[in-house]
Amino acid sequence: MVYEEKKRALQDYLLKLTKHDVAVAFSGGVDSSLLLHLCCEAAKQNGTKVYAVTMQTELHPQSDLEIARKVASEAGAKHIIIKIDELEEAGIGMNPVNRCYLCKLSLFKKIQEEALLLGISNIVEGTNEDDLHVYRPGIQALKELDIISPLAKFNIGKEEVRKMAEEYGISVSGRASTPCMATRFPYGTKLSKDLMQKVAEVEQLLRNKGVYNVRLRVHGNIGRFEVDRKDMPLFLEQWKEIAERTKQIGLDYVTLDLEGFRSGSMDIKMKINN
Repeated sequence: MVYEEKKRALQDYLLKLTKHDVAVAFSGGVDSSLLLHLCCEAAKQNGTKVYAVTMQTELHPQSDLEIARKVASEAGAKHIIIKIDELEEAGIGMNPVNRCYLCKLSLFKKIQEEALLLGISNIVEGTNEDDLHVYRPGIQALKELDIISPLAKFNIGKEEVRKMAEEYGISVSGRASTPCMATRFPYGTKLSKDLMQKVAEVEQLLRNKGVYNVRLRVHGNIGRFEVDRKDMPLFLEQWKEIAERTKQIGLDYVTLDLEGFRSGSMDIKMKINN
């Protein structure tokens, strides 16, 4: 299907799905924001409710929660926030290779419990077509729990998501992806809430300076920055401040990865089996 056909098919599908109340697993990122907006538009026609369920976790910066609140309000959804400590509850303190699976399983079981209290049977989430072609063990958890992934169902990829979100005037249409902070550390590394928060603060420093995509990957006492190649001159112009701030969080060496930003760069040796 071409873009317009996918768009219509998705709208028709959500119109049928929202004949009953639905819950959207909602992070505030562009994928789940688009899905929430479309569900709310469809639910208006059906006279039903849409619940945006956001997990407040130690693996995402507080700013993500504030953005989620804002976007849920813009969409007109009923916003529910569930607090969880994945390191303990999902058993991912040592950042295992199946971290994403364990985490998704734990998170979505909690969403299912909340949905059950609301009398909701359909839970949707924002996995897109591109996610199916990279290492995403969490997708198996979604399948096991019968969570619905409408974007992936209609082969809608990230660029199409952004295009659609922009067409609908969704405020986060241009927002960079913000995966959980555990992705900044090699598998088998003990995850520290304090260090993850400090890494998030350093990344935010670069975003405030105009860097779009940024990841600070931590390898022991080495900090490896990934930014888009177009942003490397901006990074190097301010290398001294960046290096000093990075060393302040306990890292001894600061490097810039010449390959640039790569989503999932910690997964390069992992087998894709979604």
